[in-house]
Amino acid sequence: MAIHTPTEVQAACIPPLLAGRDCVGNAKTGSGKTIAFALPILQKLSVDPYGIYALVLTPTRELAFQLADQFSVLGMALNIQTAVIVGGMDMMAQALELNNRPHVVVGTPGRIVDHLKSSNGEWDLSRIKFLVLDEADRLLTSTFAPELSFLFDLLPKERQTCLFTATMTPSIESLIEAPPRPGKQIPFVHRMSAVVETVETLKQYYLLVPSHVREPYLYHLLCNPPESVCHLRRAPPEPVKRSKKPKASQKKKSSKANEEDEPPLQPPPTIIFCARARTAAYLTHLLKTLSIRSTALHSRLTQRERLNSLSLFRSCVIPVLICTDVGARGLDIEDIAMVVNWDMPNEPEEYTHRVGRTARRGRGGVAVSFVTERDEERVKKIEDRIKTTLEEMTMSEERVLEKLNAVATAKRLANMELHDSNFGNREEVHKIKQAKRAKVKDSPQ
Repeated sequence: MAIHTPTEVQAACIPPLLAGRDCVGNAKTGSGKTIAFALPILQKLSVDPYGIYALVLTPTRELAFQLADQFSVLGMALNIQTAVIVGGMDMMAQALELNNRPHVVVGTPGRIVDHLKSSNGEWDLSRIKFLVLDEADRLLTSTFAPELSFLFDLLPKERQTCLFTATMTPSIESLIEAPPRPGKQIPFVHRMSAVVETVETLKQYYLLVPSHVREPYLYHLLCNPPESVCHLRRAPPEPVKRSKKPKASQKKKSSKANEEDEPPLQPPPTIIFCARARTAAYLTHLLKTLSIRSTALHSRLTQRERLNSLSLFRSCVIPVLICTDVGARGLDIEDIAMVVNWDMPNEPEEYTHRVGRTARRGRGGVAVSFVTERDEERVKKIEDRIKTTLEEMTMSEERVLEKLNAVATAKRLANMELHDSNFGNREEVHKIKQAKRAKVKDSPQ
């Protein structure tokens, strides 16, 4: 595994978990929290391997797939079987996986509950030894409360429970302070020792721009990233070789046009965060029109489309991932150079999770936040929380405006593309479905 020295959270949490205690682990993003709970689970599982041994809950589908991969790699020598149970995938195939009794089930609470209600007792959680809530601050909210309540009623009382999070919230604090069940010790609690939530190797900037002219500044930033991350640019895919060579006369005619239309140098690996799925789709179309290779990750895509976007980004084929907060938590992708907040997050803790996608495991990184006329209070709250003052980034307005016509054309084309794809209609359908689900949850059983 090439782990020579454990991180602070690993050194603190692994011994009490091996000793059988419940655990609450609080550490910065990128500090190895997954290994802190995965290794004790695998160690105990090796003594008495059976399924289903551990249930790991996450708030997002993409994080569930990532955790399952990490369990598979760490437990390869034990031939560990894992199952990912999340929404957006075929329920029948998932049911067959669960019937085969995998050792570790990783999933989102809603889909796990759906399977339990429809399983007819073919499998259950009665022999679970470990329950893990990863990104516990997000799971312990009203959004997931009905599903978690259902699961807690079914899980055995003698299980070990682990909560891991980068953000301590009142709901987690209340669980820590609650008296333990009879026969149980109080949980071991590890809090991060650092006062500042973001890592020292992260450079944090803000760009003060009116909301309606952000696009040319974003394009300029991607084409001219900060010098500290320029070296992380990746080579583009090999171009397709053409068998026929253009004639000399054609070369002369097109040489001037080629100079003008030459595609820009691609940015280093960058994640752009937006508040809404429509904005993510819009920016994806915009940057593609401007010859910046980009892909989207948001809730209006199918699960296969979401996984495909992540795969293209991870494999360096596409350098820019544009996403909503579904990509803000837990995703561990190497060498992300820059995080851009197109929309400032509503809650300051979400800023911590977003910028935590870069500068992981001691590497450097840059975070740039577009601050508009609506964001003054949000910036103050973020700076109060992270105990760091964001540094202003300056750009040459003259250079930014050089591409204003090209960006304006791309904006029109991107909006036309969204209109032609009926994205607005899909948004309305999604809202109706959400309202129906809310009614079903609120109705008496």
